[in-house]
Amino acid sequence: MLFAVLALILLAVIVLPQLWVRHTLAKHGNDRPDIPGTGGELARHLLDRFALPDIRVETSDRGDHYDPRDKAVRLSQNVYSGRSLTAVAVAAHEVSHALQDAHGERSFKAWQRLARFAMVTDRAAGIFFIAAPFLAILARTPLALLALVAVGVGLLAVRVLVTLATLPVEFDASFAKALPVLESGQYVSETDMPAVRAVLRAAALTYLAAALITLVDLARWVRLLR
Repeated sequence: MLFAVLALILLAVIVLPQLWVRHTLAKHGNDRPDIPGTGGELARHLLDRFALPDIRVETSDRGDHYDPRDKAVRLSQNVYSGRSLTAVAVAAHEVSHALQDAHGERSFKAWQRLARFAMVTDRAAGIFFIAAPFLAILARTPLALLALVAVGVGLLAVRVLVTLATLPVEFDASFAKALPVLESGQYVSETDMPAVRAVLRAAALTYLAAALITLVDLARWVRLLR
């Protein structure tokens, strides 16, 4: 009974943040006739306003993000073409990452270094988790098996650390940059600002939901290590 309760609590901790993020973005995702431009148009306007004309604004089927290597703000079709509070807030959030990059902010640079390292460990993790069952068969001693589990824990821990390092960068993009810009520029009405804050909070917490899923896998491997 206790195990079932703990499992339900763990499931809620993992699933609820994801559901809340999706619900918030969908709740404010309806097009509004009083919003004068699309998310893509706002992103282009803000980049030009902050003297970043060389950064492109593109559509993407891989979610909303800023690509510092290609110098491009990439937006999902709903955000790029949408005239909703979600489109406005998410576009401003992603442009804020471009500003972090352009200003050479330490937290953004540190996150980028970690993200590049995580790309390597992610590839290694993909290979490792495919090979792990076969390696476990070959590992005839407890010490060898523990070494395998330790490798799995280490690979997953890198992804968790990168995600946690992302959170300050995300909150800075949402509340230290995007929110003041939207308020001072009067891009949305004062009555819509609570909704915009909610969307910006959801945008900042998107990576947290991913980190929670990774933590579950990490906990499973730590349990094996014990």
